[in-house]
Amino acid sequence: MSSAFVKEGEARHLKDVAPNIGALLFFLRVENNGTVIRDEKIYFSQKHGRDVYEMSDGLAYALDDENHWYIILDI
Repeated sequence: MSSAFVKEGEARHLKDVAPNIGALLFFLRVENNGTVIRDEKIYFSQKHGRDVYEMSDGLAYALDDENHWYIILDI
């Protein structure tokens, strides 16, 4: 379904996705119109002090201290 037809308040946000890799992959697939997104590389980053998930969409994700997903802009 196109996001143009989503009622206000019904849109999902990255920070609302459950704190597990399966939920993240499902969210990314939905956000990318069904394109399968894969985890390319998972590692602990000393710089960020947490696990980093590099995905096939070209972005890197991590969980913050409150277990919310966010995009890492400076890998």
